[in-house]
Amino acid sequence: MKLHWFQHVPFEGLGSVAEWVVRNGHDLTCTRYYLGETAPGPESYDWLIVMGGPMNVDEHEAYPWLEGEKAAIRAALEAGKTVLGICLGAQLISRACGAEVKPSGTTELGWSPVTTTEAARQHPVLDLFPVSFPALHWHGDRFELPEGATLLGGSQACDHQGYALADRVVGLQFHLELRAGDLGELASQGIFESEQGKGPFVDPAEKILAESVEAAAVTGPLMNALLDRLAEKTTEA
Repeated sequence: MKLHWFQHVPFEGLGSVAEWVVRNGHDLTCTRYYLGETAPGPESYDWLIVMGGPMNVDEHEAYPWLEGEKAAIRAALEAGKTVLGICLGAQLISRACGAEVKPSGTTELGWSPVTTTEAARQHPVLDLFPVSFPALHWHGDRFELPEGATLLGGSQACDHQGYALADRVVGLQFHLELRAGDLGELASQGIFESEQGKGPFVDPAEKILAESVEAAAVTGPLMNALLDRLAEKTTEA
């Protein structure tokens, strides 16, 4: 399959998703919006993966490419492509579908559990998630659900942590793709420092790193299982 991904900042990459792509022999291309690149049309790929970033989905003055990106996401959805959004990516899919994305009232940074809904546990894609699982959170905005979406679940700090539209579009507010080494690299660059002091759900880098090996042993297999499931749904279409 041909996978294409949108990158918004150089320090937020694919993480374990890239390993899955290589292991399964898929083709992979990228649009780096922070370098001024333009996205291809949906006819050039089977999947679209939209990654994270620190910007708000409607921050057009500072990031004028956001309008074009949302149009590209809408085109992918209208073409029936498999679409996976992570963090900002999930927010952008929601916004491209006409749903609101606004500040959640608190910043969430660190490992904390997500509890799934009964509807998710009966969904043909979301049912692979257990009742509760650890996830790495790193956001201050909250998306409303796109029309017709199934809610995955929520955390203590944010009730909307993921969703699915039918069986080939998934948005995750949290990060399953980040490995312990990825988090160590982000911490070494001081990426988490600007979030400190923003509320009770913000953990220091030291705590995030101390919990990362054990938690990533759960999230890594979950990420792989989700990618495998989306691949099955893509080939069934």
